[in-house]
Amino acid sequence: MKNVKFIIAIVTLLSMFSASASAQVQVVAQVDKSEDIYVGQSFRYLIIIDGDNKAGQVDLSPLAQYNPQSTGNQDISQTSTTIINNKVSRKDIKRYVMSYSLTVNRPGQIQLPPVTIALDGSQYQTNPVQLNILKPGITDKLDFDVVLSEQKCYVGQPVIMTVKFYVSASADVGEFQFNLPALTSDSFYIEEPEISDPQAKLYRLNSTTTAHVSQRAVEHKGESFILVSFNKVLIPRQAGRIDIGTSSVSAALAVGQVRSRDPFLDNFSFFGSQKKYQRFAVNSQPLNLLVLPLPEQGKPEGFYGLVGRYTIEASATPTKVSVGDPITLTIKIGGSRYLKPVQWPRLDEVAVLERNFKFPSQKASPTIQDNMKVFTQTIRANNDKITQIPSIPLAFFDVDKGIYVESQTAPIELEVAPTKILTNADLEGIDPTYVNRQIEAIKKGISANYEGPDVLTNQTFSPLVVMVSPGYMVFWSVPLVVLVTSSLVKLITHTSPEKLAYKRRRQAAGKAVKQLKKISGLNPKERQELLVSTMKQYIGERFDKVAGSLTADDCYQKVASVMHDTQTAEKYRDTLAKCEASRYASAEASEDSGQVTEVIKLIKTIEKNSKE
Repeated sequence: MKNVKFIIAIVTLLSMFSASASAQVQVVAQVDKSEDIYVGQSFRYLIIIDGDNKAGQVDLSPLAQYNPQSTGNQDISQTSTTIINNKVSRKDIKRYVMSYSLTVNRPGQIQLPPVTIALDGSQYQTNPVQLNILKPGITDKLDFDVVLSEQKCYVGQPVIMTVKFYVSASADVGEFQFNLPALTSDSFYIEEPEISDPQAKLYRLNSTTTAHVSQRAVEHKGESFILVSFNKVLIPRQAGRIDIGTSSVSAALAVGQVRSRDPFLDNFSFFGSQKKYQRFAVNSQPLNLLVLPLPEQGKPEGFYGLVGRYTIEASATPTKVSVGDPITLTIKIGGSRYLKPVQWPRLDEVAVLERNFKFPSQKASPTIQDNMKVFTQTIRANNDKITQIPSIPLAFFDVDKGIYVESQTAPIELEVAPTKILTNADLEGIDPTYVNRQIEAIKKGISANYEGPDVLTNQTFSPLVVMVSPGYMVFWSVPLVVLVTSSLVKLITHTSPEKLAYKRRRQAAGKAVKQLKKISGLNPKERQELLVSTMKQYIGERFDKVAGSLTADDCYQKVASVMHDTQTAEKYRDTLAKCEASRYASAEASEDSGQVTEVIKLIKTIEKNSKE
């Protein structure tokens, strides 16, 4: 019902725009007010661009305090068809809707300020929107708690945020919505924790965030409750005290029955009534997190912010190569459940690696395999003195030890052969040596040529021998028979394009009349479709035109030019235009036998008086 009311509101607003025939772009802001809006509850804010069918660049800074989140855009352009005095007119209406989710954290009357949209080099400003934000009720049937695994941590150290929402087992709960400032704060990276409950279900917290939610029966404050819970991982980006603020959840609870005003429900509902819901909310305690800066003392040169415990390992294939051959180097980093902060290893900062190997600047995107972040890079040895791929370091801060740690991969042994420069002797095979690692020169090479007439084979070609040879006779006689047969068939059944066109023109009227006489058995819409297609088909076939591209005006011009009778041409055009317009009219198209009779009469008149 909420969606239906919202759609009606949008259609009403767009209908007002339709009244204007101006092609000027207009930009309007609209909010879904079909239901009450409560504190902490997200609602839809629309920016409607009338007069264009593409998105503009929106400056959302005036709405920053309401945490705007994009929920998608939609092109709703359409074609409007009107019929006035049997005259059909069409107009393309361009519209584009940009949708956002907003959240207000205080009750009362508020005004959403105008926002600016840049479109095709012009600036447009929306209208302000007045809202009444209600304060949800308070009830003991709901309880809410948000806790952090740490009250104090280092920059980059993962902290588990656990959300617990208690609902009384006796409560009838409808839709509920979380307001968690930590998940929209720029102070954290957000990671997904490990899913320990196989029964957890994916739930959308807001327009951009989801969580795997668990549900179970518990005893809370001496009563039976249903516990809805989930975790999120917060990784602080900067040092200092972060005020996370108060989190909340609002839910619709059934508070009684109301008599339905819906005639369908009144007639068919068992009690003729429906549940009445009222929105309630409950808040958590405010949260703060003290984030300590990482110490400067002992910080390794390659440290880029990893905090926790990490491992690094590497492998390479192949390990027996020549200078310049590609080597696939695979680096795996693990040890922590939260790998989002892990970056590409800085191979160019490993002096030995950078000096002895070449590697491209472009890098493939890493993948996650078996709880490890996997990086793959192609490297090439640039000299044959290399005996190994050196260790690759990874620096991180170990929270438990309070010190920086540098883990390294084990060196990878390599066997690098020099690149062989081929000489003429190598190509001729005079010197039987190995070329590179895997190619051995053929011992006699191209020098192993034989000379003299004995090595030649007589391959003289005689056409006479080919013609009388039994094997060749089958080869050339079959195509000849096919050619002669097809030529005879073509001569007997020869039909030129001109003859086909003449036949099509002669049969056009009879074919059209035959189709129109079958129209009575179809429904009204199909009858109109058949009338349109038959009238176009007749003109196309009778006068060698493409029926699908013909318009009512095209038919008028052709009939008038060949008959020199504008009155018949106008009747044909107006009848065709009326039939076409009826297909797009909002009401069901209608047709009677008189209309069909008139079309048949017009076709016969054209056929009788046509000069072509």
